[in-house]
Amino acid sequence: MGGMMAQNLQSDVRLRPVDLAREHGLSTQAVRNYEEAGILPAAARTAHGYRTYTPQHAQALRAFLALVPGHGHRTATAIMRAVHDGADADAFRLIDESHAQLLDDRRTLQAVERALRDLESTGLEPGRGRGSGPVPAPGPRETFIGPLARKLRIRPATLRTWERAGLVRPRRDPQTGYRVYDEADVRDAQLAHQLRRGGYLLEQIAPLIAQVRTAGGLEPLEATLAGWHAGLAARGRALLAGAAALQAYLDQRDPLP
Repeated sequence: MGGMMAQNLQSDVRLRPVDLAREHGLSTQAVRNYEEAGILPAAARTAHGYRTYTPQHAQALRAFLALVPGHGHRTATAIMRAVHDGADADAFRLIDESHAQLLDDRRTLQAVERALRDLESTGLEPGRGRGSGPVPAPGPRETFIGPLARKLRIRPATLRTWERAGLVRPRRDPQTGYRVYDEADVRDAQLAHQLRRGGYLLEQIAPLIAQVRTAGGLEPLEATLAGWHAGLAARGRALLAGAAALQAYLDQRDPLP
């Protein structure tokens, strides 16, 4: 009974687009665009055709803006659309996928750090031993472009671009001509992928990977690794904040009896 009364009281409050926009420093057009995109529920209209919103719309906007830092604009939009379409399970699946991506990024960073520590302990330079003699057949720890692209969740064309930029240096299979990526190449591709996700340009990544190849240790990338850890921690907190805001919206949408 109390929940129903609170819902009715909230539905009696009428807000203008500027009221929602002002809280977040947005334009009123942005609020209207969010409604048209399905990020906000449809607004009621006055007799003169003006939009009127409620506190529920305001909470939906808070939820969306809280979801964006952790999930990105596209996924946050898809989450809110699913909620407004009554497909909560789809919204939760999208949230799970973002958490899974964060976990995968953490594991990738750990794998990169382990690879660099191994490199530091052995003093070996990736690619050493690739002389001008016969090219060996693919080994058990080597992979081709398709499986590596799927592992990194990128397109094979991206790996070819990275190769042209000097980020990876696969050899060619002598019989098929296919690109063959050994463990060092996979490590370099993981480094490149992390740096690209962090916003680094190809021309910035190439010298860093070259440093790792020649220096054989963690020191050249200490600051970058620390930045990755901080970025992952920030994404984790952003996902939590987004979940809290979305839960508040769902509680408002579906109040307890």
